[in-house]
Amino acid sequence: MPEQVTKSIIVKGKVSDIYDIWADFEKFPNFMEPVKRIEKTGDRTSHWVVEGPFDSVIEWDAETTTLEQNKRIAWNSKNGDIKTSGQVTFTELPQNQTQVNVTLQYLPKGISSVIYDKLFGNLEEQLAENLRKFKAFAEEQA
Repeated sequence: MPEQVTKSIIVKGKVSDIYDIWADFEKFPNFMEPVKRIEKTGDRTSHWVVEGPFDSVIEWDAETTTLEQNKRIAWNSKNGDIKTSGQVTFTELPQNQTQVNVTLQYLPKGISSVIYDKLFGNLEEQLAENLRKFKAFAEEQA
């Protein structure tokens, strides 16, 4: 059964700028641990390379299933070492701020979420930390 977490953060910047920064997946290694590399392989497809436990490498292909400009991005993994899906929504707030909400489902093939947490750390804590890094990165860029 996949683990699902939802986290949100408020980022200073116009919703269009914050959306554009998130939509550029190849920049994820700047703020998202343990992502090492993302290569765009098509209009809506990408190949992800992530550092795993014990210096292992985990890879998968992803398809962006929804692109609603300045509102929502959703994705699913297609094949590879893990099964993942999720979405991020963007809500314009007063005073030039944007609320970013991320829902993520994640399950490495063949292992339980308990084992996953022991190997990789708690997904909820990791997502919260990655959103803090995204906020710093986006506010610097926007």
